[in-house]
Amino acid sequence: MAASLGRSSAVFAVMTLASRVLGLLRDMLVARYFDAVVTDAFYAALRIPNTLRRFFAEGSFANAFVPVFSATRTEHPEELKDLLRHTSGTLLGILLAVTALGVIFSSTVIALVASGLSERPDQYLLASDMLRLMFPYILLISLTAMAGGVLNTFGQFGIPALTPVLLNITLIAACLWRHYHGTPAHGLYGMELAWAVLIGGIAQLALQLPFLWKCGMLLRPRWGWRHSGVRRILKLMLPTLFGSSVGQLTVLINTYLASWLVTGSISWLYYSDRLVELPVGLIGVALGTVILPRLSTLRAASNDTQFALTLDWALRWGFLVGSAAAVGLITLAPAIISSLLYGGRFDAHYVEMTTLSLRAYGIGALFHIMVKVLAPAFYARHDTKTPVKAGISAMVLNIACALILSGPYKHVGLAAASSIAALANMALLAWYLYRAGVSLKSGAWGFALRILMANAALASILYTLQGDPAAWLDKTVLLRLRDLILLIAIGLASYTAALLALGLRWRQLKLG
Repeated sequence: MAASLGRSSAVFAVMTLASRVLGLLRDMLVARYFDAVVTDAFYAALRIPNTLRRFFAEGSFANAFVPVFSATRTEHPEELKDLLRHTSGTLLGILLAVTALGVIFSSTVIALVASGLSERPDQYLLASDMLRLMFPYILLISLTAMAGGVLNTFGQFGIPALTPVLLNITLIAACLWRHYHGTPAHGLYGMELAWAVLIGGIAQLALQLPFLWKCGMLLRPRWGWRHSGVRRILKLMLPTLFGSSVGQLTVLINTYLASWLVTGSISWLYYSDRLVELPVGLIGVALGTVILPRLSTLRAASNDTQFALTLDWALRWGFLVGSAAAVGLITLAPAIISSLLYGGRFDAHYVEMTTLSLRAYGIGALFHIMVKVLAPAFYARHDTKTPVKAGISAMVLNIACALILSGPYKHVGLAAASSIAALANMALLAWYLYRAGVSLKSGAWGFALRILMANAALASILYTLQGDPAAWLDKTVLLRLRDLILLIAIGLASYTAALLALGLRWRQLKLG
């Protein structure tokens, strides 16, 4: 079973890596070919479907649906298809209503989420038009997430993890189309990005359907909110609409406050957040997605020992890799931003501003990863109230810190507030688990100390080798990318060597 979890995590991580690499390429092209007026409008509009996607899809729905679907498959397999029919039909009906309202009231939604854009009428109108076109993406991606949850339950992690590649491909195509057609004088400039999001959503859902059919799970949807299984999912889902998505809510708050800052602030925060999401997706989401079905099964079987060991295994891997990722983001921020985004419309000032916010966001990378690992332990126990408690506390703290820090530190203060909230969320989840009797096995503190010492060595080496940040701007694109890859490779090698020198061994990372 340990080997199976490891393979599943690796497959998910590799597929997610492919998606995130293309995501970085897409962000590079958007930064180069569109000015800040367009990118601020686009990213402000994109925040709404992205946030609702986390509510209905990757966050609350998945965390409620997978445990119920897994338990039904184990305990009452004859009811599995009926559950899926009614769940898909009910989700479809709710999302159709949400999408219709979103399309109709897109201007009002933008006014609520990024009201600062109203001070710049052209940008506000562009954001409203973009949101109106992109709102159906919520419907498409939520159904895609449900399909992915079904496939994950059947042990198929690769295709759901690879699916986001299609959105990146459509956005890359939009950027290249704009590059080769030039910048028009009319108001359609930037709308190709919104079209790409819509087309990408259609493609992602279409990719999942053949694999559902192969599993015998491509079924006709039926409305059925009175169905016992659906009501059970909704009961679990409603609290997690907030609890599992506190990270996205903090980003949404940052977008609102950033809309009142100078033009470019929304884009700087977006690019920084995207880079932090790379390790969060590769590590936290991968581990959380893989362990949720197993934790749900173990909980249903009342196997508390293996439940704790599985969670401990995921936490160790999350801390081992996540801490190094956070150190790398903070230390190499100038090299990363210069290598990936500098050029075209993204000038040296934008590099400096995005570097500052990346460092502030990077502090919270490990905390976001650990939240992704800890939360499934509650959802597998059908406990959705506890993550809500932690989420509310973190949310309030984020708002307070954002209001305090955004004044003197502008967009950097907003990024720092998000990291502080992530730390609070992680600490509360860990405390609640400890109170529930789920604790780390002996030797965990010694393991953590070795990791911290290895990270100190990693930071020192990377900082020394990176050199003067300004010198990176004088290099060509290829040289910057080459040197960044070389720095990352040296960092990985030195981190591994430090861990071995400090006595860390493979057996400490094995399940059970």
